[in-house]
Amino acid sequence: MADLITVEDPDDPRLSDYTGLTDVELRRRREPAEGLFIAEGEKVIRRAKDAGYAMRSMLLSAKWVDVMKDVIDEIPAPVYAVSPELAERVTGYHVHRGALASMQRKPLPPAAELLAGARKVVVMESVNDHTNIGAIFRSAAALGMDAVLLSPDCADPLYRRSVKVSMGAVFSVPYARLDTWPRGLEAVREAGFTLLALTPDEKATAIDEAAPHRIDRVALMLGAEGDGLSTPALVAADEWVRIPMAHGVDSLNVGAAAAVAFYAVATGRPGL
Repeated sequence: MADLITVEDPDDPRLSDYTGLTDVELRRRREPAEGLFIAEGEKVIRRAKDAGYAMRSMLLSAKWVDVMKDVIDEIPAPVYAVSPELAERVTGYHVHRGALASMQRKPLPPAAELLAGARKVVVMESVNDHTNIGAIFRSAAALGMDAVLLSPDCADPLYRRSVKVSMGAVFSVPYARLDTWPRGLEAVREAGFTLLALTPDEKATAIDEAAPHRIDRVALMLGAEGDGLSTPALVAADEWVRIPMAHGVDSLNVGAAAAVAFYAVATGRPGL
């Protein structure tokens, strides 16, 4: 059972995991280095715990202590009860959901390990917007994608904003980082995957014509908002695919495009 500790000093060193959560550059550097990430809100905290992530501590406003009592009773980590005002001073923003948890990261699996048991994977290149990362993971979970592979420069899926937008789906879909780019794509192809590059280019095949749901093992490649996939990534692909557009719209936000493409990959699969 966790210790419930009331804290009234925003400079209390026991709250250090939660300081400056709005300082994106600081948190990007600090969290991976210290092996932690922040889960926000009751549902996300529960999903992180149920996914096997160890809890370092919780930070709760008073009204959430009873709501989270069953979690408090299960975990050995300390639970810090604070006022909403103190939580805001520590974190840098108003904690609307009233509950934060500092969780311990797990080592990422090798990409080859994920590919061995997968049939439908997402490959992201240089996607650095945390909202888009979270949205893509949520769609990947909802539409039955088996795994996500990230280029070395993709944003952290466990950054607080990504976790929040995904509603904890980042805990449901296994992911790994490719060590090199785009050379790492060769390992994906050697594992038996057909590499489909999603692009609005007119030379690309309409995704329904490409029929990705009929391909035994498919890797769908997504690029960053605005820039899309780089030329080396497009050259490395087996085929370019596009989502047909109407009313003069040239493209969709990468999060929206991912959801459409994942549905095209999944359509016709058993259970979907």
